[in-house]
Amino acid sequence: MSPDEGRVRGSWSQRGAAFGIWYLRTVTFLNFLSAVWVSFGNDIRRHNSAEFFTPYLLTAGFASAAFSLFLSVTLRRGKRAAWILNLVLSGLLTLLFAFGMVAAPEFRGHAQNWVSLVLTALFAIALVAGRREFAAKGDRANPKLAAAVAAGGLLAASLLATLLVTVTNTAAGPSTFVQRWRYGLMRLVSLAADDRAFPEIATPNWVNVAINVLSTLLLVAVLWAAFRSVRSTEALTADDEERLRALLARHGDRDSLGYFALRRDKSVLFSPSGKAAVTYRVVGGVSLASGDPLGDPEAWPGAIEVWLAEAREHGWAPAVMGASEEGGTIYARHGLDALELGDEAIVETGEFTLDGRAMRTVRQAYNRIKRAGYTVTIRRHEDIPAAEMDRLLQLADDWRDGETERGFSMALGRLGDPGDGRCVMLECRSGGGEEAGELRALLSFVPWGAKGLSLDLMRRDRNSENGLMEFMVLELIQRAKEVEVTQLSLNFAMFRSVFERGSRLGAGPVLRLWHSLLSFFSRWWQIESLYRANAKYRPIWEPRYMLFEKSTDLLRIGIAAGRAEGFLEAPGLPKWLNRKHLENVR
Repeated sequence: MSPDEGRVRGSWSQRGAAFGIWYLRTVTFLNFLSAVWVSFGNDIRRHNSAEFFTPYLLTAGFASAAFSLFLSVTLRRGKRAAWILNLVLSGLLTLLFAFGMVAAPEFRGHAQNWVSLVLTALFAIALVAGRREFAAKGDRANPKLAAAVAAGGLLAASLLATLLVTVTNTAAGPSTFVQRWRYGLMRLVSLAADDRAFPEIATPNWVNVAINVLSTLLLVAVLWAAFRSVRSTEALTADDEERLRALLARHGDRDSLGYFALRRDKSVLFSPSGKAAVTYRVVGGVSLASGDPLGDPEAWPGAIEVWLAEAREHGWAPAVMGASEEGGTIYARHGLDALELGDEAIVETGEFTLDGRAMRTVRQAYNRIKRAGYTVTIRRHEDIPAAEMDRLLQLADDWRDGETERGFSMALGRLGDPGDGRCVMLECRSGGGEEAGELRALLSFVPWGAKGLSLDLMRRDRNSENGLMEFMVLELIQRAKEVEVTQLSLNFAMFRSVFERGSRLGAGPVLRLWHSLLSFFSRWWQIESLYRANAKYRPIWEPRYMLFEKSTDLLRIGIAAGRAEGFLEAPGLPKWLNRKHLENVR
């Protein structure tokens, strides 16, 4: 096949897939509209009875709308199972329509039936043409799970429907439990059950609507179970970690976030040459990578292609959090769009000074803490005795804000692990008084190549003085030679440019509005305060980007990132009901 023929086939495949997806979206809209617009819904139902028929899935109602919506979403994600289901159903319906048009003259007399036949046939043909676009695999356990959800859900929903019927039945004659259960079951599986078959039952209309809503929820649950993506991949093995550490030893100075690739809740894919790797985690159907690929930049494209191929194979949405400009450029060449998230604060220790008018406030705060007698100890983790490290771990857990250990793209997620001996610990102890020498705050940094450190963890006693963290960072900057580092990566400031430019003279109305909105939300999420806390060090600001494939996935990616970073928690069973507990990896 020539390249031109390949491009033509690829174009037709993409067009066929797009037609199928948009057909289902249109049907979804019409089904929802018919559910709330009574007269329109009655017209569709009338045109879907007797000698009339409507196009594929156009039946009116919330349940049919939910069904077509779910199928459109799964098709857009390239799910092979959704493609097979739609092709089988639409193909059989096309044959049925064609047979009816040939065998029954009354069907041929209605123009609407011809339109329905053509649209259904076009949908099936489009799916055949676009078959190459639907290759994403589902979880092998999906059929069993879907069957279990259908059986258990139908039993539970039918019993709940029976309870509603029992409580609200106003019929004069008596009714048995079996009759009420059959009535509820028929309402669950049919939006238009024949009430004449149940003369002993009379319920308000809202009960029938509630049972129909139950059937819609059950249908969505079964479809979710049937088409869900593979939910996880293998976490880092000891061999994987050893290979990643070898890449960091050779190229670790390129990216300040490189060491965070060693989180053990991540997975890794290597380039064919083994000279580069992408680490990621699957959250909510999103393959979420962080930072730049590790290793030789010339091998980055190979690792990115392997990662994207796996995401498409399983129907995951690929996304990258916190890529640098260099890494983002390489990702963009592979079809991902970039969105600037904010800036990383980097301090060159050799050029930093507390002198000058601009540093007056910082200098005064530093001197105030120093006069109070606070001292800072700086050590590599490997130089801290085991018993003392255990005490530090206990205090770090006690001082943690909340039960969740936050962080993913810019946090290691463990403290005191023997494999992280080159990390640096800062311990701040109080001065005079009865509590002299008591530990009040901790900072931990991970290595950034041979001459740098990246901030990993900040903890302090809630009853300690304000300014301890700034004091400790300044101590590390001024005593950087003790641990032989020349650059520090501090916190990440989201939307830093908005706060910096939005308050300046001449800022446009859109920028001022954006600045006002972020300032408002900063009351809860400390967006602006984090920027101000970093800006006082006069750092070099390095932009960081989020990369994504489709803008329609941004909400999904944002939720996945929030869950990965520990700001959002997926609903589920209480911890004491879970059969399996994740171990706290240290």
